[in-house]
Amino acid sequence: MSVTGLATILIGPITDLIGKFIPDKDKAAQLAHEIASLAEKQSHEINLAQIDVNKEEAKSSSLFKGGWRPATGWTCVVALFNNFVIVPYVEAFTELDIPILDWNVMAPILLGMLGLTAARSYEKAKGVAAT
Repeated sequence: MSVTGLATILIGPITDLIGKFIPDKDKAAQLAHEIASLAEKQSHEINLAQIDVNKEEAKSSSLFKGGWRPATGWTCVVALFNNFVIVPYVEAFTELDIPILDWNVMAPILLGMLGLTAARSYEKAKGVAAT
């Protein structure tokens, strides 16, 4: 679970506890807001640190440092090709039973990569991207 997800889950109960111990509703609301803001700021800092790591990896000419993302993407493409092209045609014309690869394992990886790519493309189109 991400820091943001954990913080989101905990904000409600923490806010309820604050309300029980601090009778002044305005002060309790201010404290709850500060806690929520702090959690979001920490999550944002973690994301920025990961972006810096990603930039350094992308600069590398080493396949072991910078090539894992394309390799992961191509692995998902090969698995999808297997599930939607190879398996149906082989099973239609032969008696071979080829296993279908588990989409529940591939989906978070592929959709996460596609989401990051879409976000990056949006940044470039809006002129927000630094490089």
